[in-house]
Amino acid sequence: MARKKGLAMARKKLRVIPLGGLGEIGKNMMLLEYGDSIIAVDAGLMFPEEEMLGIDLVIPDLSYVLDGRRNLRAIFLTHGHEDHIGALPYILHQVNVPVYCTRLTAGLVEVRLKEAKLLKQSDIRVVKPGDRIQEGPFQVEPFSVAHSVPDSTGLAIHTPVGLVIHTGDFKLDHTPVMAQSTDLRRLAQHGHEGVLLLLADSTYAEIPGYTPSEQVVGEALHSIMSTSPGRVIVTTFASLIARVQQVIDAADDTGRRVFVTGRSMQDNVQMATQLGYLNVPKGMMVAVRELDQIPHDRLAIITTGSQGEPTSALTRIANQEHPHVTIVPGDTVVLSASAVPGNESLVYRTVDNLFRLGARVLYNRIANVHVRGHAAQEELKIVHSLVRPRYFVPIHGEYRHMALHADLARSLGMPDEHIFVLTDGDVLELDEQGAHVSGRVHADYVYVDGLGVGDIDHLVLRDRRHLATDGMVVIILAIEKQTGRLVGLPEVVSRGFVDIEESEELLQRTRQKVVSALEGADHIVEWGVVNTKVKDAIAQFLYQETHRRPMVLPVSVEV
Repeated sequence: MARKKGLAMARKKLRVIPLGGLGEIGKNMMLLEYGDSIIAVDAGLMFPEEEMLGIDLVIPDLSYVLDGRRNLRAIFLTHGHEDHIGALPYILHQVNVPVYCTRLTAGLVEVRLKEAKLLKQSDIRVVKPGDRIQEGPFQVEPFSVAHSVPDSTGLAIHTPVGLVIHTGDFKLDHTPVMAQSTDLRRLAQHGHEGVLLLLADSTYAEIPGYTPSEQVVGEALHSIMSTSPGRVIVTTFASLIARVQQVIDAADDTGRRVFVTGRSMQDNVQMATQLGYLNVPKGMMVAVRELDQIPHDRLAIITTGSQGEPTSALTRIANQEHPHVTIVPGDTVVLSASAVPGNESLVYRTVDNLFRLGARVLYNRIANVHVRGHAAQEELKIVHSLVRPRYFVPIHGEYRHMALHADLARSLGMPDEHIFVLTDGDVLELDEQGAHVSGRVHADYVYVDGLGVGDIDHLVLRDRRHLATDGMVVIILAIEKQTGRLVGLPEVVSRGFVDIEESEELLQRTRQKVVSALEGADHIVEWGVVNTKVKDAIAQFLYQETHRRPMVLPVSVEV
């Protein structure tokens, strides 16, 4: 019996399955499966792309985990950015598993779960670098990495097949703001012991050289605050606690006090201060009631809105809708963040509006007010050389980033057959004999639209795009109940297609076309047949007349 059990274990393979983050920026989630046990690394969200009309957020698809045949044992978080933790409120509605993360990440997660009224029922377990957590066949050891938020970690995952290193988001910063650097010594130890698979951040694999230190931003903020004649308004991600500390330090050094606006920023600053991650001098923070009493050259403001989100504090300031802050000449606005791909138009619309109001606006194209939180090529080479993995999968990035990271691995001597450029849903199987891609699982986008999660699909988005580009024409038909005959002329309503007053002749001919399409209906007919016949005839007619394809919606009413 023991021998059979040993043979069964030997035949099991480690399956590595990305559900998000490979082929896009954001929505990061990676599954590791052995037997019927699964652990997940990260649970992030993605901002919608421009063509995702009306969508608020995009999160990973959990259908593979929820089919009942597998046991999701735990979720391990690498750090507290939204693209790694933002989907948790939606995922923990579906699965009840422990979530392991470092102390600050736990604080950021708890803020989100409190908003979603999920905090009391969630199992958040705080760990620190060097701890070893056993979940089923997996033993997970976090190790420290430098990133743009404190308490970031990579994960060394011990599996029955071998050691997997997941770097999380990282860079090599030798002068970090909050004294947290990437633990190269521990990575070298793992490399010496033998690493089966390296999963490494690819976000900036196309950038040569090294990523600048966060200290560059601190120096720039100090210079801006010491020379600006009015208020300095700094916007960044609410989870970028290290950047908030830099703003506070620069304000303290230049005799300014700090006002914080934006709900998520206020919540995170309060949480990080309580946990000791933010050092705020006594009397530094300004309450709303004091705001009008502070001279403009003695005030700094920290706000949300670095991505141009319509309801964010900075956007409301730019639109002159903020209840407490109104832009006046002499104000300086600093965008201390990069625009997430897809958000550029929103960001620059906000920048334009701020310029129109008389503000000086500084962003990373014209000033050193932001540095990347991700490793460039030379830093990636160092990690590859230390870890010396048998196999390599580039993660976190659009496809070109991962392809270039794969090229970098080849340049360091890794055989091509040991490098796997995966996309969401690919299944990589590994055992002592080798590694290969064995197939795919369902890993589509799940759209969050208002309170709806997953109830919007590609067909709905296709219809929204259709409506946005060519508009709609509604045909209202009055059908006699007993005979199925059309009663009178149909009513035609146009929205977003043509101007009714200017195109009355076209709409009149459209009514006549409906009548001719339904000629000969002397008996009761199925509504579906009537609607399909009208829809096809009018769609063809309107295209011939206008070369546009509006959405045609027949509505039949019995009389």
